[in-house]
Amino acid sequence: MKPIIFSTPRVQAILDGRKTQTRRVIKIDDAPENWKISIAGTSIVRTEPYDVKLPRYAAGDILYVRETWADVFGKYEYRADYSESENTYRVKRYGTTIAKWRPSIHMPREAARIFLRVANVRVERLQAITYDDCLREGLWDYGTDVETLAAFQELWQSLNAKRGYGWEINPWVWVIEFEREEVEE
Repeated sequence: MKPIIFSTPRVQAILDGRKTQTRRVIKIDDAPENWKISIAGTSIVRTEPYDVKLPRYAAGDILYVRETWADVFGKYEYRADYSESENTYRVKRYGTTIAKWRPSIHMPREAARIFLRVANVRVERLQAITYDDCLREGLWDYGTDVETLAAFQELWQSLNAKRGYGWEINPWVWVIEFEREEVEE
């Protein structure tokens, strides 16, 4: 079982049944603009001697979702269960702070409540995303494919531009398709 991190809005989309797909950047070390690869199914075949990271997930893998959480007197609470106005830095009940929210990166496996089975992994350029894929990414239908794609671009920029993988770069991405899975403890 492997971890995967999602932001609070993405966790809410998974819980709502709207998010069944995610994109993760394929990291290519020191590759110039004219590097060459060929794509066969879910694998990248290097035709130039550059270091291409392989996918972290494969079809059939079970993933546990790491999300923002808190330990409240031995019981786990999840930020995604709170309304946006309640999404402060601390868990409050009856006006009293009872715990601090902890970042998803520090969430232990035993606190996980959402499990995903990887259905498929494929490779594509980021800008090849379709309107239907935007919906599978958990976005709301903004009325037109152009507006929905613009919403995805904005989301992508907010998560990846600072890391050097903005929309305009059009990086290669792993497209990971998944479905919710019930896991017995």
